[in-house]
Parts: sequence; structure tokens; C-alpha cells
Amino acid sequence: MRSPVREIFKKVDLASIYSFAGGYPDAATFPIDDIRRISAQVLEKYGAKALQYGATQGVPELREVIARRYGVPVENVQITTSSQQGIDVCTRVFVNPGDVVLTTAPTYLGALQSFKSYRADIRTLEEVRSMLTPATVTARGLVNGKGPDARIKFCYVIPDFQNPSGETMTLEERQKLVAMAREHDFLIIEDSPYRELRYSGDPVPTLCSLAPERTLHLGSFSKIFAPGFRLGWMIGPVELLDRVYVCKQSLDLCPPILDQYMAAEFMGSGALDANLRKSIALYRTKRDRMLSLLERYMPEGVSWTHPEGGLFLFLTLPEEIDTVALYDRALSAGVAYVAGSFFYPDGSHRNTMRLNFSFLDASRMEAGVQLLAKVIKNSALTQ
Repeated sequence: MRSPVREIFKKVDLASIYSFAGGYPDAATFPIDDIRRISAQVLEKYGAKALQYGATQGVPELREVIARRYGVPVENVQITTSSQQGIDVCTRVFVNPGDVVLTTAPTYLGALQSFKSYRADIRTLEEVRSMLTPATVTARGLVNGKGPDARIKFCYVIPDFQNPSGETMTLEERQKLVAMAREHDFLIIEDSPYRELRYSGDPVPTLCSLAPERTLHLGSFSKIFAPGFRLGWMIGPVELLDRVYVCKQSLDLCPPILDQYMAAEFMGSGALDANLRKSIALYRTKRDRMLSLLERYMPEGVSWTHPEGGLFLFLTLPEEIDTVALYDRALSAGVAYVAGSFFYPDGSHRNTMRLNFSFLDASRMEAGVQLLAKVIKNSALTQ
């Protein structure tokens, strides 16, 4: 299964269209001056050590900075080569073909790709809740999956500003998931690349804080530093991280060493928090502008989510409009989105689309929304 988002990038020059398609951060948030300064400091401080192989768990300096920031012991921190690797490693380590992986619908496309590549039986939380009765579960989980030995291995969620919907799980929803995981003995994979990007509302406790004994929390530098560093981290129980450690040795030996030292300096010096304040102010303005433009231009019958943070919002169109079929017409007109059905395990909800508000320059946003609204309106008229 190829990523439709990556296929878009192969076909078009993003600068030549109005792109609401990718999950790219705004390049204005990249701390280039800090990176220039920190790179010199790292090479001065560590010399050739910064260019050598390193520990599979990650360099101690970065693990210690992350441990302090999130209030966990350093032994509970594993550095990953992007949080996408964290998703893939968790699936590779914990899931056998036919095992059940729970997720929300919609959910992150990159996670679905990983689950499908390892031949997991993907079920939605809504679908499984009605099935989890004494007659259909054992002490280790679901038994009516593909074959008698199928088990729920983990539930994958993005609780804060979800990709693609932009929505956030309430505390009650998180507590119910934790109770369900404990009752039926499965892990929780908490993907959290956007948690630091909150523009309104109050933070909700992480799943990791609610169920530290069975949660692997995935973080990322891609949205809060720069995606080109390809760095993420995993927080979880030592016994689970040990299995991840063994797997990572066969994948990449160690995460990029120079990048880790630079990330450690950036996070530990206070530069991350300073840059986050600027990023949050920029993205809050962009989110608010996108919401106001949708209100102004979208035709009747179109609705959308109102995210408190992150990079995305999700549109629902009239039932008769197929956003997969509409895509080529929109791209020919000069505007790009991602069809929402790609984020559903069964490919349903073909009348939805994901829009990103972080990447496109604010000065071009109005023209892009106007154009998209026109394409949608014209499609509705031809149905």
C-alpha cells in the first residue's frame, strides 16, 4: 500500500499549487540560527565522537534531557529514528500475522501501512467494544479474530490533536481505554507528535501517565524541531523497551549520532521552549484563519472539526461527493488535499478529506480555500 500523500509529492511541485495535503510544518518554524550555533557547539564539545557510531538506546545526553523534561527515569527512554520507526518497531515486535491491532477510525495513514505490512487484523475501537464480552475474550484478549489464536496485541491512538481529525481524546475517553486495556491485557501505543502544539484549551493527562505499566509513548522532533533530523523517542516500561532495543539493533544499529547531540543541546538549553512559543503563535493564527475561511467560503452541507492544536482539520462533505474521485479534478485546478477514506482501515467515508493548515503560507490560504470550495461546489452541482 503506497502512501497517497507521498504520491502527491512525486507528481507536483508544492510551490506551484495550493497544498493542504501534507503534514509538513511551516519552514518558518525551523530554528536555523539555533541549528547553526548548536552544530558548532556540538562539534567543539564532542569532536569526532559526534560522528561515530553510538548506543542503540541513543546517546545518554539526549535520553537524559528527555527523561528530565517528561519526568521519567532515563532507563525508560529509547531514542528512535523518527516516531514512524517507533510505530513500525512496535508492530514488528509485538504483532504476529492475524493478531488484532485496535485503533480509532479515522487514524494515521502511516500506522495503517505498517499494520497492514505485518498482516495484522485491524479493528476499530468502536467495532471491538461490542465484542469484548466474557463469551468472546480470554484473559489475553480477543479470540474471534482471524483464527482461534488471534489476540489483541495493542491499541494505537493519537490522543492529542489527532491525525487526521485534529480531535483530542477527553480524560474520560482515556480512562475508559486504560480500563479496557487492563481488563483485556493489551498494550497501548500512544503516538504523540503534536502534544506540544496546543493553541487553546487545557492539556489532558497522557495515557502513559495513566497506565505507565502498559503504554509505549512515542514522541517526535519532526514538528517541534525539524523533520529533516529524523529523530523521535519512546517512553515505556524497561521490559518492553528491551524488546524494542533488540529489534532496533537489526534495523539501524543506532539513531543518527550528530542529530542526537544537536537535539539534546536544543532541548536542554531552553531553545526548544523559545522556539515552541513562536511556533504556537504562528500556528494558532493559521488555524484561526483556516477556520474563518472555511466558514466564509465552504458551501452548505460541509462541516469540519475545530482542533485545539496540531496541524490538521477534517472535513465531511455531503454523502454523494466522493473525494477520491474528486481529487484529480481538484489537483488540475491547482489545489491539493488528502481524501479521508485513506485514514479508515476499510476505506470507507469517501465523502471526507483532511486539510493541513501549517504548511501553506498564510497569504495564499484564502485563495486556496476559495478554490477548494469552488471545486466542491461544482462537484455537488454535477451529481
